[in-house]
Amino acid sequence: MREFETHLRLERGLSANTVEAYLSDLGHLERYAVERGLKPDEVSAVNIEELLAQLNTMDIAATTQSRFVAAFRSFYRMLVLDDIVKENPAEFVVLPKIPKHLPDVLTNDDIDAIQRTFDRSTVDGERNYVIVKILYGCGLRVSEAAGLRVSDIFREEGFLRVVGKGDKQRLVPIGEPALEAVDAYLAERPFDSDTLFLNSKGGQLSRISIFNLIKDRAIAAGIHKEISPHTFR
Repeated sequence: MREFETHLRLERGLSANTVEAYLSDLGHLERYAVERGLKPDEVSAVNIEELLAQLNTMDIAATTQSRFVAAFRSFYRMLVLDDIVKENPAEFVVLPKIPKHLPDVLTNDDIDAIQRTFDRSTVDGERNYVIVKILYGCGLRVSEAAGLRVSDIFREEGFLRVVGKGDKQRLVPIGEPALEAVDAYLAERPFDSDTLFLNSKGGQLSRISIFNLIKDRAIAAGIHKEISPHTFR
C-alpha cells in the first residue's frame, strides 16, 4: 500500500485527493483478500467481480464502483511492472453501467438572483459575491477557486492562473466586472495575504465552506434545483 501511494504520487503524478481515494478503494480489495486468505498474486478477475457484486448490494454508486476498478487496475499494473504478478486481474473486469442523466443548469436569471442575495456592504458578502462571479464567469472547480492566490491574477492580460487536477496549471480568461469585484473585496478585507479567499480568521476558505454558501444562497434566492458549485462550471 505504501509503495502504491508513492507510485501514484511520484510516477503517476496524481492529485492528493485522487491518491487518497485510490488508497481507500484498494482497502476494500485488501479486506476482501484477507477474509479469504488470498495473497495479492492469488486474486483473480472472478474475485474482483464478486467484490463488485457485494459493493453493489451496499448501494454504492456505479461511478464509485468504476473508480474502484480503476484503482485496482492501477495497483496491479504496478505489481506487473515490479514482477510481483504476471497478469493484471482487473484489466478486463467489466465496469458497472453508469446511468446517464441531464444535470440541472442555472439560467442567467438564476445567477442574478443568487448574486442579489449577498450583502456587499460586509467583507464576507463581498467575498462570496466574488466567489460566485469567478465560479460562474471563469468556470472553475470549487477546489480551484479555494486555492486561488492574489498573485494568480494578471489584470492587464485579463487572465487567472489556475492550478487544477494533478497540479496542472492553465490560464483562464476573467472579465472586467469580475476584476472590479475582486479589487473591491481586496480593498475591504482586514488581512494581508496572497490567498485570495479568506475565512474570518485569515486562513484559506475551505471547499466545504464554498459548497455550503452556494447551497444557502441558492435557497435564499428561491432556487429549488439541485445546486452545487460544479453547477456553475
